[in-house]
Amino acid sequence: MKKKILLIEDHQAVRENICEILELAGYEVKEAPDGKKGVELAQQWAPDLIICDIMMPELDGYGVLHLLSKNSSTSSIPFIFLTAKTDRADMRKGMEMGADDFITKPFEDVELLNAVEARLRKSELLRTEFSAGLDGLKQLMRTARDLGKVALTEGDHEIRTYKKKEMIYTHGSRPMFLYYVVKGKAKNFLMNEFGKELIISIYKEGDFLGYNALLEETNYNDNAEALEDCELMLIPKSDFYALLNTNSQVAKSFIKILSHNLVEREEALINLAYNSLRKRVANGLLLVYDRFKKSPDDRPGLEIPREDLAQVVGTATESLIRTLSDFKSEKLIEIKDGKIYLLDEKKLRNLLN
Repeated sequence: MKKKILLIEDHQAVRENICEILELAGYEVKEAPDGKKGVELAQQWAPDLIICDIMMPELDGYGVLHLLSKNSSTSSIPFIFLTAKTDRADMRKGMEMGADDFITKPFEDVELLNAVEARLRKSELLRTEFSAGLDGLKQLMRTARDLGKVALTEGDHEIRTYKKKEMIYTHGSRPMFLYYVVKGKAKNFLMNEFGKELIISIYKEGDFLGYNALLEETNYNDNAEALEDCELMLIPKSDFYALLNTNSQVAKSFIKILSHNLVEREEALINLAYNSLRKRVANGLLLVYDRFKKSPDDRPGLEIPREDLAQVVGTATESLIRTLSDFKSEKLIEIKDGKIYLLDEKKLRNLLN
């Protein structure tokens, strides 16, 4: 399918010449003689790229870019300015407003086509959907690097092994890395003045941890520990900030991967605040169960220390054990060799408060 290019240029001879060059190169081109018609056509036609002159009557190129950037349907369309001016202030203003490139008139045919091809290629990269796994993370880093704005070090990231119960970071320490779980499981928890722990989240393969402190630029306000032997990729905070600041589309893709466990965390906190002990234990079992599942059809036995499960639920270990015993007698769960198996997942999910 031909790529669609919208040309907004008030000078007819220039407009006809550019259209001819682009059409000979295999692009589908529509033209607008002024800024107002250009904005209307962009919203109706949804081009793959816009080339726009700066100096035009009624609505200049800056006005066109401003209006299109405010509309969600046109804000991500690559935008190239045409200008006869070479003033750095004009170029800086356009880039600050979100322009992707500048072409100064007069220009060679090859210069125009190279700029168009480069912007379309980068636009394709930005539309890529990235999975939440390690391959998706590496692909996102390569894409950000290929955009030419950051020098990420994806190939050099350290993968560090942590033994069960080994601390990953502690409350009050300064964040230096974003942690990505390559293998195994980890937890983060709070501790009160009496030394009692409350597990906030459990992380499995494909999850990130430690990003809140990086986003807030503060020291850690929680602790993180290996729940079992695990491998974590250490992403330096400079790379973390580069992924967020490279490009708005890259940032959106990264945040989408980064935050897929935030809803679960909110639900866990609501569970602690409002639910009965039975409901909290049921929800705690289900939370850990969902974290341990390797696929939708997997039915794992939960091999988690009772004190850790009690910290997930937010109760004393003795109270947890009594509730598990009740669930076992009600045939909601089965306990074999220390592992907990869910016999009636539906009933546990729909347990009344």
